[in-house]
Amino acid sequence: MDQARNVVLKAAQKAAFAKELSALLADQPVSKRSRLRKLNPIMEANFICVGGRLKHSEISTAEKNPIILPKESHTSLLLIRHHHEQVKHQGRHLTEGAIRAAGLWILGAKSLINSVLHKCITCRKLRGKFEEQHMADLPSERLKICPPFTYVGLDVFGPWSVTTRRTRGGQAESKRWAIMFGCMSSRAVHIEVIESMDASSCINALRRFFALRGPAKQLRSDCGTNFVGACKELGMDKMVQRYLSEQGCSWEFNPPHSSHMGGSWERLIGIARRILDSMFLQLKARLTHEVLCTLLAEVTAIINARPLLPVSADPQQPFILSPSVLLTQKTGVPPPPGDFSDKDLYTKQWRQVQALANQFWTRWSREYLPCLQHRPKWTVPRRNHQVGDVVLLRDKQIARNCWPMARVSAVFPGKDGYVRKVEVSTTDQGNIKTFLRPISEVVLLLPKD
Repeated sequence: MDQARNVVLKAAQKAAFAKELSALLADQPVSKRSRLRKLNPIMEANFICVGGRLKHSEISTAEKNPIILPKESHTSLLLIRHHHEQVKHQGRHLTEGAIRAAGLWILGAKSLINSVLHKCITCRKLRGKFEEQHMADLPSERLKICPPFTYVGLDVFGPWSVTTRRTRGGQAESKRWAIMFGCMSSRAVHIEVIESMDASSCINALRRFFALRGPAKQLRSDCGTNFVGACKELGMDKMVQRYLSEQGCSWEFNPPHSSHMGGSWERLIGIARRILDSMFLQLKARLTHEVLCTLLAEVTAIINARPLLPVSADPQQPFILSPSVLLTQKTGVPPPPGDFSDKDLYTKQWRQVQALANQFWTRWSREYLPCLQHRPKWTVPRRNHQVGDVVLLRDKQIARNCWPMARVSAVFPGKDGYVRKVEVSTTDQGNIKTFLRPISEVVLLLPKD
């Protein structure tokens, strides 16, 4: 083994350092242009080794005068892989230390080790980052000037335990959930309390919402099992679908496990939870269904009164742009046609309503929309996933070492050509299973190319 190792290392040095080898064998210094000049190379056991300044140290000869190897040699690549496995796939610092301790000095080792670690499948399994892609453009539903709650995003949050009735043993309790409807354009919210997570409760909440806020053109939500019992992975219960079709409304689903794709209403749910936590601290009586409905109505009012823009110190603009300005002026019939100005604020009531609505949408388009222009993150386009890529599928229920590997079976490019949603196939006890996932839930192990 030692003889074979010596033959391989000498062959690598002879192929890369022919001029330096001939000069050192003739007891002449290497050329000033040589890349070994700073290492003060010497001949040691017929190898080109590092001379350096540790001649009088008490460390071993292998560490004192390590053998020099070129970066471009395939031998160097194999040695790095070997020592990387010896240190159990640790980082560059430990891998480079193991190489140096073995008596080897690889030129440009840092960049070569980084390249090996970047391509290492085991390292990707252990520490690989989840995929990301250039942030998509905002959907047209968030940029339209339209009546409130025309395009709606919704989700369920809760549950809460409420007291329903008194019994001999105490008080009977049951659970309540809430559905939050968020307007995609005006950023207003509407909250409905539901008693169960089945299709009938969902339809009742939708009927109450449509009765109060008017029919919507589009509903958008995730398709997780925590939404309602009627929601399936890529569809809905026939009862819900039939009711929505009668209302002229469509329901769009985001991919499973992609809460960031519904961030515009998921963030509002977080605000509602914080407000409720503050209210529950001040609540001294037991929580009942009636009290919960009252609290959620107050939460709705607080959220709709929030400013959409930073509050201005300009005395010429004392009014705060908030969703409640538009909601409190909403009428049950379409507004009369025509252009209305600020002077209509002091004339007839219907003109006052329309003027306030026009004032809201004018400020919305001039002040609020420009705030959505920049991308706060995901600013760099990444490689698109391709059919055949091998990925690691995230599963929050188990440890990362147990996450299953999968193969990309289909990709779904967006309007800008970037892939943010993929279909992956994996095996479970010999059965092939297919999942629809956002790229933020997978780790790329082996690209197709």
